[in-house]
Amino acid sequence: MKSPLRQLTALLLGAGSLLAGAPAQALEQIQLMLPLIDTPFTIQLSELRDQRKLLSGDSDLAELDRATDGAIGRRLVEAFQTPLPLPLKAFAEQSVGSPLVSQVLLLISSVVIVEGVRQPLDTKELAASLATSQAKGSLNLLEVLEALPGKSASVDLQRVVLAIDRVTSQQRLGQSLVTSLPAAAINLALSQTGPQAVKRQELAIPVTHRPKPLQVVTIQPETGSNGRLVLISHGLWDDPESFEGWGRHLASHGYTVLLPRHPGSDRSQQQAMLSGQMPPPKPEDLKLRPMDMSAVIDAAAAGSLALPAGLRTDNVVAMGQSYGATTVLQLAGARPSAGLLNRFCKDVTNPERNISWVLQCSFLTSADQAGLADPRVKAVVAVSPPMSLLFDQGSARTMTARALVVSGSRDWVVPSGPEALRPMALEARNVGGGHRLVLARDGDHFNLRSSYEQGGGALRGLLLAWTDGAFAAGAAAAPGPNVPSLLPPDGWGDMEFPLVDVTADLRTMPIGPNQP
Repeated sequence: MKSPLRQLTALLLGAGSLLAGAPAQALEQIQLMLPLIDTPFTIQLSELRDQRKLLSGDSDLAELDRATDGAIGRRLVEAFQTPLPLPLKAFAEQSVGSPLVSQVLLLISSVVIVEGVRQPLDTKELAASLATSQAKGSLNLLEVLEALPGKSASVDLQRVVLAIDRVTSQQRLGQSLVTSLPAAAINLALSQTGPQAVKRQELAIPVTHRPKPLQVVTIQPETGSNGRLVLISHGLWDDPESFEGWGRHLASHGYTVLLPRHPGSDRSQQQAMLSGQMPPPKPEDLKLRPMDMSAVIDAAAAGSLALPAGLRTDNVVAMGQSYGATTVLQLAGARPSAGLLNRFCKDVTNPERNISWVLQCSFLTSADQAGLADPRVKAVVAVSPPMSLLFDQGSARTMTARALVVSGSRDWVVPSGPEALRPMALEARNVGGGHRLVLARDGDHFNLRSSYEQGGGALRGLLLAWTDGAFAAGAAAAPGPNVPSLLPPDGWGDMEFPLVDVTADLRTMPIGPNQP
């Protein structure tokens, strides 16, 4: 049996190339598997548009629906037409790797098995087919199926309903908190571009742990450097370019920012994988990524990156998103472990299970060897970190740097409930090291990033406030009970995605028994 990561890879491989000829034939029917019934039923997708068509159709399921006076039809129509937890607001890129298409493909891989699709899936065509949903602001499973190529697909109704209900449940507490608690106000001193003009460069440095030089983007003030260093780690199948806006905003306020490109888990690796030239990311990448970050600090200390004079490399702030957020938590001293991975990776019915478990469970063989803290890193920002299984409860006791965790209330790839609220609530009760959790209202797994042109995005004020606080604290930035907050009480908010600090509620937050 294929691993979940390889199943997702197989789906993406079908989406890797664009069709040169005529559009692929869209799905017309599905083989539907119902709970407690061994025989699959053939159903025309057109019959799911409304229950009357389902009742008047001639498929096997239509016969069963009539026998139950429409009870099955009502449940089917509800399941296939309920809006999915997918954000459609930023429907800009229309290619492999774009936020929406990536989320749609992840969704398909979790609930749908497409049969006999040999032609590559034209993702531009898929995106165009789904674009009509943008006007109404939602997307349902029926619309996804109608946009797929092929003649038939297998759909397990129980898995569909379970997946939708599970994600909704995993987002519920976060959604409640961001609507009931006050959002941070906006201080223009934090949110506006700073006074320093900035410059961007791309360099490559030799490293001992990789066969080829490591590519590094540098963003720094042209003049007026404050002598302080920040590192940013990108996520899986992403690039530094998606976070250069964070770097630009910080550099305009005097910081020198370095963004390594992690080979083996960047966008070029995804493209090579899609073309069949490379396998999926390997478990060893869990160790190699923190080593990339430490090697960049080493290069800065050795004067190999043409950085401002007087730059201190013994006191560094690191930040990252998704897989990159996991990387910076490792640098901060959180030790990965296979303990929870062994217990829960095969538990397919666990209510905490989410898409990020695919990535976390791929590290089963490498987790115990991936404790790679760097004492030069004094504080980190972890945006949407997959961490519920990768880090054992109590692992924060080994942390040498303080963490600000940020989670989007509508993130379904790394949902806030199991991947942020529960782990941070346990940390607050067990350790209480001065770490903080901020939720972004309506934030998803992709819209909190920022390109260079965007200049920092929704998190720019928050990132600057935390970074300023970490450097200003000096030795007091170290984690520990009753330490002063590195984050000011206000001023780091955003209009588009209101930001809510929920740290004070963590100790009393309901977390439930017997979960990761």
